[in-house]
Amino acid sequence: MSLNIAFQMDHIETLSISGDTTFALCLEAQKRGHKIFHYTPDQLTYKNGKVTSLVEPLKVMDDEGNHFNLGNPFETDFIDIDFVLMRQEPPFNMHYITYTHILEHLPENVRVINNPVSVRNAPEKLLVTFFKDLMPETIISSDVDSVLNFQKTHKDIVLKPLYGKGGEGIIRLQENDNMVEEVKNFIKDQDEPIMVQPFLPEVKYGDKRIIILDGEPVGCLNRIPAKGEFRSNLGVGGIPKLSKLSESDIKICDAIKPTLKEMNLVFVGIDVIGNYLTEINVTCPTGVRQIKNLGGPDIPELFWEYAEGLY
Repeated sequence: MSLNIAFQMDHIETLSISGDTTFALCLEAQKRGHKIFHYTPDQLTYKNGKVTSLVEPLKVMDDEGNHFNLGNPFETDFIDIDFVLMRQEPPFNMHYITYTHILEHLPENVRVINNPVSVRNAPEKLLVTFFKDLMPETIISSDVDSVLNFQKTHKDIVLKPLYGKGGEGIIRLQENDNMVEEVKNFIKDQDEPIMVQPFLPEVKYGDKRIIILDGEPVGCLNRIPAKGEFRSNLGVGGIPKLSKLSESDIKICDAIKPTLKEMNLVFVGIDVIGNYLTEINVTCPTGVRQIKNLGGPDIPELFWEYAEGLY
């Protein structure tokens, strides 16, 4: 079986391939004999009910700095494409949302992972709010007094941009003489409301990234914050360690499975600190190369076994 697979992604030349999940998915698809194509979302065009894009045949090599060759670009109407993998990184802004609308007009034979309608309706820090019994106490607001009252209650809090990625822009806030101005400035700098949660001291033991494929957990990476850092994201120096699922992790996965299946969110990465679910990543979940390199399962292989089974 040879599938035609189009990767909607940030340009491949920008990837740091040693830890990039999209690149790992490209490598495995190529290894299995599938034809892979590359395009960036700004190349999508909608006209009179039809979606087209310039795409480029892609060849990948696991060699940093010499990791891709692109063939001659051509226009496709996607009728001969079996899968589109929507893998561009956030921020989740109006550009991102618009591309999900355009992808809805692809031919019926094209499977998009993840479902663009569900991606649009379930950005990282919002889908989790439907599982309030699993997550830490949370507010989402642009109101300064609401944030200050939350700090008064919890003392040590974390302020997060609502649509960011990789730990970017997140700050920890404890009571101090400049606290009011810090909150005002943080809110002022955002285009959207912010998410505020108590600081979870359990993060010193790690922030687990659990990869879920078709509703089932298939790998777990614990990310330990670097010295002097409260964020555990790999992009800010988090130290990756292979991890097993705890009983609490399994309960969380079981609780969210029906929703993921109903929304056709096939490839998902959830974040768990202690016993708390903190995010459900549906846009561009990462971590699979680190899991395999540390001796864990080959998730790209599992992914394409699943995808091939749909045909």
